[in-house]
Amino acid sequence: MKIVSDSSSNVRNITSDIEFKSVPLKILVDDKEYVDDENGSVQEMVDYLKTTKSKSSTSCPNSQDYLNAFENSDEIIVLALTSALSGSYNASEVAQKEYLKGNPNANVFCLDTLTTGPEMSLIIDKIVELYNNGESFESIVEKIKEYRTHTHLVFLLKSLRNLANNGRVSPIVAKISSLIGIEIISKASDEGTIKPLRKVIGKKKGLFTLYDEIKKNGYKGGKITIAHCFNESGVNDLKTMILKEFPSANIKVEECGMLCSFYAENGGILVGFEDYEN
Repeated sequence: MKIVSDSSSNVRNITSDIEFKSVPLKILVDDKEYVDDENGSVQEMVDYLKTTKSKSSTSCPNSQDYLNAFENSDEIIVLALTSALSGSYNASEVAQKEYLKGNPNANVFCLDTLTTGPEMSLIIDKIVELYNNGESFESIVEKIKEYRTHTHLVFLLKSLRNLANNGRVSPIVAKISSLIGIEIISKASDEGTIKPLRKVIGKKKGLFTLYDEIKKNGYKGGKITIAHCFNESGVNDLKTMILKEFPSANIKVEECGMLCSFYAENGGILVGFEDYEN
């Protein structure tokens, strides 16, 4: 079996007998192209984006990128960034049809995760768990479709600069937010879009509000994955809050890759979690 995920999952490799391939997205600004893979420098990209007022954009993998990742596999599960914000899922479906023409006995399942980052990471971990338990391909597919309905993503943004440069929000709104220190709490909606939840002023209040929204959206002490863009202190404070209320919480911390860092920006925190009780 092979897991193929676009790079928005932040996962580059896994410890398992299952083969894993990350298919990179790209960030485009001025004459630069930042490839979201293990060779790219997130720090370099973040630093450069601070200096430019140029419009920036992202580029999803094409179908050939996915086909290259599928090579020599009989059972493939593909996880793609939400189709509401990217063409990655559509590209994976085109690749699936093409691959099956030449490999008619293969099994390929493409999942529109309706999310990004650490929520995708949770789904990858679940696939590995099910595989290690001896589940069949068909069983794994059905169980991760069900599992996805019990995972969520809430995130904190300290800046809207890149979203403004990418045409996602008004430059005026982004400027005002930066001047008065507004932090934005949002979540991935059931449709895979970004749903703003609350706006707060101040680092401490931002973290308390983030944790409050995590609980409001169903967290009860189960698995939780925190991804961050150069904000280890904020992650440690959030972990302290979680463990104070849920001492046996299963917490994993990871750094954002380029795609998540592009949208989260310096200091951003994304949290994926289950709504099961631990």
